[in-house]
Order: sequence, then C-alpha cells, then structure tokens
Amino acid sequence: MQPPIATGTGLEPGKNAETMTSEGAPDSPPAPSTQLPRGSFMRRHGFKTIASIVIALLFAWGLRRAGLRLVPSAEQFAGVRWGWVAVHVGLLMTIHVIRAVRWRHLLRPIAPDISTRRVLAASWLGFFAILMLPLRAGEVVRPWLIRDGRKVTMSAALGTMGAERVLDGLVVTALLAGALVFVPRLDPLPRSIGDLNIPVATIPAMGYAALAVFVCAFGAMAVFYFARDFARRMVHATVGRVSAKLGERLAGIVEGIASGLHFLAGPRYALPFMAETLAYWGINGVLMWTLGIACGLPMGFGHACAVMGVLAVGILVPAGPGLFGAFQAATFGALAMYFPSEVVMGKGSVYVFLLYSIQFVWHIVAAALAAALDPGMLRRGEQVIAGS
Repeated sequence: MQPPIATGTGLEPGKNAETMTSEGAPDSPPAPSTQLPRGSFMRRHGFKTIASIVIALLFAWGLRRAGLRLVPSAEQFAGVRWGWVAVHVGLLMTIHVIRAVRWRHLLRPIAPDISTRRVLAASWLGFFAILMLPLRAGEVVRPWLIRDGRKVTMSAALGTMGAERVLDGLVVTALLAGALVFVPRLDPLPRSIGDLNIPVATIPAMGYAALAVFVCAFGAMAVFYFARDFARRMVHATVGRVSAKLGERLAGIVEGIASGLHFLAGPRYALPFMAETLAYWGINGVLMWTLGIACGLPMGFGHACAVMGVLAVGILVPAGPGLFGAFQAATFGALAMYFPSEVVMGKGSVYVFLLYSIQFVWHIVAAALAAALDPGMLRRGEQVIAGS
C-alpha cells in the first residue's frame, strides 16, 4: 500500500491518471518537481501512532471506569427503532456529499475549471485520512491531493481549507451557543459524567469560549484579506514587539489562511458556499436528532444542535485512531447537560455507539467510492501518507 515515491505526481512518465473535468479536459496533474519526503510511515509517525493509541486506551479506561458503556448490551438495543436509523444513514450520506463538494466554491476563484468529481474524491479520501491517521496527521492529505502545482498550489489549497474550517467553526459554535441559551439544561448541572469526575458545568463555558475563538479567527482572516498591509503593521506593533520572529510567523500563517477567502470577493462563490455550509450544518442537526428518536431519547432539535456543537469542539483535542475517545467523551458530556444519569448511561450509550460506528463505517465506504472514482488520486494519497 506504500509504493516508492519518485515524484510528486505518483505517475509513470507519460501517463496521466487525473480525473476528467465536466468539460472533458483533464484537471492539471501535480507538478513533477514537487517531492515528498522519503521514509517509512512508522519511522515518520511512530511516536504519533503510539501516542494516539495510548490516548485511546486512556479514554477507554476512563469511560469504562465511569460506568459508560462503549459497547452497549444486546438488551439495550432492543428498543432501537431501526427505521429511524435508516433515515439517519441517508442523511449522513447526504451531508457527506455536501461537505465534500462545497469546497469547489473556495477553489474555483483560483482554478475555475476544477471538476466537482475531483473535489469529491480528494475530500472523501482526505476525510478518511484525518479519521484514521494519528493525531490528525491526515490534515495534509486533502490539500496535497487537490493541488496541481500551478493554479492550485499547496499553500493555496491549505488557505482554502483554513478558511473552510474557520467558517465551519463559526457556524457550529453559533448553533451551540443558541442551544445553550434557549434549550433548558439540568439545574444544577451534574458534577460528573457517570463516575468520571469531569464537571459538566464547564461544557457551556467551553462552548461560549469556542465561539469567541472562531469569531476572532474570522475577524483576523477578514482583516488580513481586505486590509493586509494594515493587519501586518498591527501584528508587528503588538506581537512583533515581544518577538519579531514570532510576529512574522503569525502574520504569515493568518495571511495564508486569509488567502482562502477569495470567494468572498463576489456573490458568485460566496452565496453558494454559505448556502451549502448552512445546509450541511442544518441537516447535520437533523441527523443527530433522528438518531436520538431512534434510540428513544427525549431529544429535540435544540438538544441535537448542542450535541453536534459539543462534539465538533470536542474532537479538536488529541484522540486515538478514528478520533476514538474524544468522540465518545464529548457526546456523553453533551447528553449529560440535558438528561439524567440513568438515561445517559442507558439509551445514551446506545446513541453514542451508533453515532460513532455508523460514521466510522461510512468514512471507509466513502473512501472506497472515492478510490473507484479516481484511482490515480488514491495512489497519490498512499504516497503522501507514506511520506508525510
């Protein structure tokens, strides 16, 4: 699964395995001069892999000690309404397509001819890499797969991804804040989740803090995009006074991410991207809600938005392979804000298990579909994983 790396294209001389655009012309292949670092995967990622496994084991130990079942008993599945689970799966497939293809609106200001098929394949393989590689090492896969070395450079692709992440964070934390304000919580909030001594009362504060962080991040990006010279002067006048090197580095990072905001220059790309982003998160909330109904939880749409928001923030922390541990802890924590302990540890454990396992399996299926859509992109993905 890890072929030798001769060039950044991953193609034999004279061959082009890139996908075709909707107009019939091939998307530009990656520049041949782009080299991947050599070395086995374990030599480069051995420490991260071991660390992520240790983190997963610690999460599993902590959750088990707290009495929170990672795998519910057969009796607990007896009340599951499988028809609603099927609706949940259908919605998951829908939002996974939307999440993938909306990236084209960020890429087309710099590469107008990039095909939706190429974007879909790169996204699905990239999402799978983020899920499976240790400590989010897969973040580099998606921009590497989509770059062509000319219009879409690696830095440009990273900029669009950074902008996408900040806008996603802004939308989902705003939904979380709305749920925290308008959906009644347990009063007082429990001091622990099961027997796990994690105060649930800290979760709302963390949600509001996350919203503030993403608001500031979006503001910084917008300033760097629309008033770049002014923003650079401000960074050098503040952070640069403490450390000129740090100030220059920070300015470069924010400026690189801000380059992904080209789509804001006009409504042609901005409106479709924001519409699809809002559709993605709105349907995601419904997806969470339908699974709650399937598991017999007394869950409304507001509860679902809270679970979605806490989960989105929670999986940003280091976790085991497959985001294992952080995913379960965040979901249990969100449920504990609204439902009593016996519900969280009973029907809630079924909810957490199904939510995680269905999404895990779907990411594998989506990666297989992406490989079938574009086998050449799969080969490049194997190469960047081997050499990243």
